[in-house]
Amino acid sequence: MKPDRSFFLISGPCVIEDEAITLRIAARLKELTGSLGIPFTFKASYDKANRTAISAYRGPGIQAGLRVLAKIKETLDVPILSDVHRISEVPTAAEILDVIQIPAFLCRQTDLLLAAAKTGKVVNVKKGQFLAPWDMVHVVAKIRSVSNVQPMITERGVMFGYNNLVVDFRGIHIMQQTGCPVVFDATHSVQLPGGAGSSSGGQREFAPVLARAAVAAGADGVFLEVHEKPDQALCDGPNSISLDQLPGLLVQLKAIKAALAV
Repeated sequence: MKPDRSFFLISGPCVIEDEAITLRIAARLKELTGSLGIPFTFKASYDKANRTAISAYRGPGIQAGLRVLAKIKETLDVPILSDVHRISEVPTAAEILDVIQIPAFLCRQTDLLLAAAKTGKVVNVKKGQFLAPWDMVHVVAKIRSVSNVQPMITERGVMFGYNNLVVDFRGIHIMQQTGCPVVFDATHSVQLPGGAGSSSGGQREFAPVLARAAVAAGADGVFLEVHEKPDQALCDGPNSISLDQLPGLLVQLKAIKAALAV
C-alpha cells in the first residue's frame, strides 16, 4: 500500500517505563501504521520534568532513555520524537532524536527554542495551554530566525477553569496560516491537569471523538499517547488510549481525510 500523506501519526507511551514494553509498543505501532500507509513517528519521553507531584514517575533520565530510543530507531527504522526541558539537554538529545519537542509549558522560552532550532532538527512545539492560537506566530518566528527547517505546532487544549481543558478547533486553521504543519494532540487534550490530586486525571473515552473532529477540521497530523494497559501506565494513563483501540480509530481517521478530498 502506498503511504497516505494526508495525515501523519505521532504516537507512543507517555514515558519510557522499560526497554521491553517501549520496544513492543513501538513495534506494534510500526506494524499498524505500515499496514494502513500512515507516516509514523515514535514518541516517548525519557524525562517528564513537569509532573504534578515530587513522587511522580518521571522516566529513566536522558542517558538511559536515549539508549532505549536509539535501540528502537535502529531496530525498527522509525523516526523518533522526545521532549527537552533544558538547553543543556539539547545537544545530547539531538544525537538521537529526529524531532525535538518543546513542552507546552516551555513554548515561550526563547533560548530553549533557539537551541533546539540550531540543531537543524525538526522542532515540534506544543502550544501552551495559556496561549491563543495566533500567539504561536511569534514562537514560529523565533525558530525561523535561526533555522530553515520547517517547525511543527501541536494543539493540546486550552485551560478552561481549574483542572480542565477545552479545544477550539478554529485554532488548527489559524495556526496553519504560519505555513507550519499543525498536529492535534488528542490524548493530552482530554487530560485533567492535577485533577487526581497528586497527579493529572483524564477522560480517555473522549480522545477518539476529538481526534476525529481534528482531522475533519484539517489537522496535518495526530498525536496519540498509547499503552498496552493504560490503567497500569506509570504516567498519563487516564488520558492514554489502549493499543487495541488504535486500529479502528486510525481507519476512521483515514476515512475522514479521504472524505475531505471529495
